[in-house]
Amino acid sequence: MKPTTKNERPVNLDLSTIKLPLAAITSITHRISGVILFAGIGILLWMLELSLSGEAGFNRLQDVLMSPLATFVVWGVLSALAYHLIAGVKHLLMDAGIGETKAGAPRGATIVIIVSLIIIVLLGVWLWT
Repeated sequence: MKPTTKNERPVNLDLSTIKLPLAAITSITHRISGVILFAGIGILLWMLELSLSGEAGFNRLQDVLMSPLATFVVWGVLSALAYHLIAGVKHLLMDAGIGETKAGAPRGATIVIIVSLIIIVLLGVWLWT
């Protein structure tokens, strides 16, 4: 019987030392924004149900939305939607063969971050003015 050899590959279990490329970070945040959207849809459906339940429900929802916390939650859900949409369009372009190169991945990730930040800031201005 042949003796087993020891695996000499390095093992790095310290996650704080791993440097992820920008494309990987945007991919992970795309998944996180999807989870936020999944939870946020429940909140938005509750708001829709409350607003359609009658005049009293609509007035109650208006009172709820006057709270800074509720405005922040709505901004968070809308921000997740904006980021998820923009990153999803990038993925669709990659499926079409655009931006699949090694140089195109960080460029596409940078574009996703810049466009998302602009839209998220504009959403915040729209909600709080």
